[in-house]
Amino acid sequence: MPKFLRARPPLDDSEARKIRRLAGARHAPADWSERARIVALSWDGLAVPAIAAEVGCHENTVRRWLHRFSAAGIDGLGDRPGAGRKRRITEAQRSAIIALARSVPPGRLARDADGELSADDEHGPGQWTLDTLAQTARDAGIQVGRSQVRRILRAEKVRWRRTRSWAASTDPEFAPKGPRSWSSTPPRRKAPPSSAPTSSAR
Repeated sequence: MPKFLRARPPLDDSEARKIRRLAGARHAPADWSERARIVALSWDGLAVPAIAAEVGCHENTVRRWLHRFSAAGIDGLGDRPGAGRKRRITEAQRSAIIALARSVPPGRLARDADGELSADDEHGPGQWTLDTLAQTARDAGIQVGRSQVRRILRAEKVRWRRTRSWAASTDPEFAPKGPRSWSSTPPRRKAPPSSAPTSSAR
């Protein structure tokens, strides 16, 4: 019969508080939060299959982090140097990308006091997309690709702004142009198909 695997008990109240605080943290790195949650659920008496179902990961993942915590404590929940794919960016750079996605694009047009449209940087992006975020990050010295930016934002549940193909106007005659412009005008009704008059048989 397989041995019931569980995380070792906390060394003291301080360690227990750190693990549970990390497990419920909203702004902590998603991977650290998930691993701390695995440990906390083990302390709560859940078995490996139940923890995997609760967290949404494979049972082998649960076993790995329970073993790592039991051997090295909180430090064991981090990625080991040289294990698997090396992280290309630091936590500070990762946070910078998240903050960038939440910021106002430098090329976005806004009206000044005189009603004129202007942007902080006329050559900057008007909307954030994965491509413009990756390029802006690279311009700042962060070597990151489009797919990696996407993974970072999805892990933190950050939404980036998508490009729209129309601009705002104060002109009441202005009609938005773009994929959804059809919704601003009523649809045309199709005329019923004309049918040739039939002559009755005499």
